[in-house]
Amino acid sequence: MGLFSFTQEIAIDLGTANTIIIHNDKIVVDEPSVVALDRRTDKLIAIGEKARQMHGKTHENIRTVRPLRDGVIADFNAAEQMMRGMIKMAFSGNRLFSPSLRMVVCIPSGSTEVEIRAIRDSSEHAGGREVYMVYEPMAAAIGIGIDVEAPEGTMIVDIGGGTTEIAVISLGGIVSNKSIRIAGDDLTADIVEYMSRQHNIKVGERTAELIKINVGSALTSLEDAPEDYVVRGPNRMTALPVEVPVSYQEVAHCLEKSISKIEAAVLGALEQTPPELYADIVTKGVWLAGGGALLRGLDKRLTNKIGIPFHIADDPLRAVARGTGVALKNVDRFSFLMR
Repeated sequence: MGLFSFTQEIAIDLGTANTIIIHNDKIVVDEPSVVALDRRTDKLIAIGEKARQMHGKTHENIRTVRPLRDGVIADFNAAEQMMRGMIKMAFSGNRLFSPSLRMVVCIPSGSTEVEIRAIRDSSEHAGGREVYMVYEPMAAAIGIGIDVEAPEGTMIVDIGGGTTEIAVISLGGIVSNKSIRIAGDDLTADIVEYMSRQHNIKVGERTAELIKINVGSALTSLEDAPEDYVVRGPNRMTALPVEVPVSYQEVAHCLEKSISKIEAAVLGALEQTPPELYADIVTKGVWLAGGGALLRGLDKRLTNKIGIPFHIADDPLRAVARGTGVALKNVDRFSFLMR
């Protein structure tokens, strides 16, 4: 039976907004964390991009679910179905039998025991024989290419969809960390609320996401300013169609409150940092990862506010996933991986 005893290794970055699976150092799945289920039977209809296209456009027999909220599993059944489906996509060539999986999954650094347990159970139900966990800021640091086991301080700010993880890492461990539930989703919600209040126009989550991508900004004055983005939708009072051009300055004003909270959290994490590590951080700067790092002018704003240089990781969206992939290859070497 030696032939069939192989174990496949996969690394999963289970995010609130996107899920990325790495197998053999290649990203095999990179899909939005959304599933579409049949309301009557709870059967899976679509996952990932297909389900995201249905989001907000379904009839009564289909419901689209985002199984993760704030970085934690909110709908256990949907999360399991999503992981199963995505693992199937990763091994689409292998129809014969399902391999036993050794997986590394990353989790928010502020997770409680119960939340960690939920992710572990979902991973095991989705076919994981050996499940290891790694904290997101740790994975992001490895993905950026930082030697996490060195005796020097590194600060990572990972702004995802559901949580912003801020951690100071040294000697392969997290020295001080702050995990706040203000991140990409909250910025999107701010935009929905702002459009409704300021322009009397109803926009959905997807449109707000597009506004954020096209004209999202953390500063009211940018050097290479993006073009205004035209939003179409119904007027809240009359329900007649309206077109509104949105400028990046407006978006910067509307995101002000949430970004200030992220700033405050970064300062809070710096306050708890031991002075020796603080000195390392001031010299090396702070790394920004996650989709939120792509917000125009965010690094500049944080640098001006805090006085420490902020750098954006290369390909910040996938930094965590890449780090999880590296951790997978060194399961026996890295002591910070949790069984």
